[in-house]
Amino acid sequence: MTDGSTSNNKPLGREQRYCADCGEVVTVQTPEGDNKARYVCSACGVVHYENPKMVVGCVVEHDGKILLCRRAIEPRYNCWTVPAGFMELGETLQQAAARETHEEACGEVELDELLAVVDVVHAGQVHFFFRGTLVDGVHSAGEESLDTQLFDPADIPWDEIAFTSGAIALQRFLHFKETGDTAVFYTQAARRIPGS
Repeated sequence: MTDGSTSNNKPLGREQRYCADCGEVVTVQTPEGDNKARYVCSACGVVHYENPKMVVGCVVEHDGKILLCRRAIEPRYNCWTVPAGFMELGETLQQAAARETHEEACGEVELDELLAVVDVVHAGQVHFFFRGTLVDGVHSAGEESLDTQLFDPADIPWDEIAFTSGAIALQRFLHFKETGDTAVFYTQAARRIPGS
């Protein structure tokens, strides 16, 4: 539906029962001046908006190879991914991409241009990917990774890439390497079929 609510008139996103401000019960209402169903506190009147989360990462290159991390956490445990994760309050997109590379691959990255933006509507997320260069070639598995490796483009394990958005970023990076096209690629990721 286009009005931001499900067929049973509940807001999209996480179900809420209690107000985060005062602890009282929330109800589903369309606030005055709004056009979407929201959770509204029945006591203090606070409207609880839920907005998409931002995921930020980068395709990191070193000597013509691409850095991938094997996930040590769910979802998609043991699959490969580019370094990426949820943006934190108080940081820029670039800071988030660099932090995620350090956390997942213990690597320092020099960021280049924004590479791709992927709407992941079914997960309530927007994914941003930069191009980057591994500063000194040093990388190792961080707490959220089982392993890190540098892959030749021809050896990327496409069937083991964890997320559609990561595969899109890798494809866009390879397109850039082939053509020099620096335009930011924008698309929407399809919902992954369970077990795929």
